[in-house]
Amino acid sequence: MAEVMTRSHGRHLGMVRSGRSRTMQPVLQPGNEVELVWRARLEEHMGDFRMEPVRLRAAQLMESATALYGVQAMAALLRLLPERDPHLYLYDSLSIILDHLHDPADAGELFVRFEISVLNDLGFGLDLAECAATGARTDLIYVSPKSGRAVSREAGAPYADRMLVLPAFLSDRSRGADHDSLLAAFRMTAHFLNRHVYEPRGITLPAARDGFVQSALKVLKSTASAAS
Repeated sequence: MAEVMTRSHGRHLGMVRSGRSRTMQPVLQPGNEVELVWRARLEEHMGDFRMEPVRLRAAQLMESATALYGVQAMAALLRLLPERDPHLYLYDSLSIILDHLHDPADAGELFVRFEISVLNDLGFGLDLAECAATGARTDLIYVSPKSGRAVSREAGAPYADRMLVLPAFLSDRSRGADHDSLLAAFRMTAHFLNRHVYEPRGITLPAARDGFVQSALKVLKSTASAAS
């Protein structure tokens, strides 16, 4: 059985004949891009896939821990989506992230934005554009752990010890991500994924996500130390 992400039909399952053959095994790997034809007697059946390779990324993705954990973590996120429900933005984003998984800074930032998009598509979107209390669009440094809305420095000061940190690169696209801001971003998305998705379903954050986070942050920390 293969699980794929398609543009028009979202996450889709299907059987692959001769899937264990030497020809198909290299194709049926996470991160690869294939051309699919799906056939079934009835729409509700699982059906069969006929697939042809288009772009085989898997071997390259296995070259670094960040990339390997990253593709596994994204697959786990996509598995949260209802089957055959189209998610065009996530589909388009997936290809971009897969091409940047070898750069920890880019991969980390793109992955966080991907998690936020998954939350949005599941109905738990975050509002990071303006302060929940004042409507201000500047000096946003907190996120309410309950509402998922941004809070300004002034409005959040009395409750700072209960707030999540809003990384600057998520409120200002001109800012890049570094080790500390990515760490804060990963903590923020983990909080809302646990609160709204994983805990209600009785599951935990995938181990691959922790592997990706630790690997990406380790590389960024080493790079920063070498540059100083």
